[in-house]
Amino acid sequence: MWFVLAILSSVFAAATSILAKVGIENVNSNLATAIRTAVVLVMAWGIVFITGAQHGISGIGKKSWIFLILSGLATGASWLCYYKALQLGDASRVAPVDKFSIVLTLVMAAVFLHEEFTVKSIIGSVLITAGTFFMIL
Repeated sequence: MWFVLAILSSVFAAATSILAKVGIENVNSNLATAIRTAVVLVMAWGIVFITGAQHGISGIGKKSWIFLILSGLATGASWLCYYKALQLGDASRVAPVDKFSIVLTLVMAAVFLHEEFTVKSIIGSVLITAGTFFMIL
């Protein structure tokens, strides 16, 4: 099931880039990001209430709150940068650079979470890096 959800995530992420590129035409990128964020906020809380997950709020520990807030700040910074990059560049070039985050995630996972690099992940990272540079040049 995780693979199906990951594929759907990829499809929605691709659609996000194309829809955003069209949507930010003649719109300040920060304003566009705020509008997108408001939509995501309403949608996410709607799903929380539809599924009854709001009852779990009181069980969230301090450490989780801190890291979820930091993750939210990182997401916001990422979205602000992404929208500005989309406004200034071609979606077909911005998206591959954004997806370079896969390689950065693997490195950060090794450094901060002590996850191990495998031969497969190293080869994949090299190929993603090469592909990213190949697509933007």
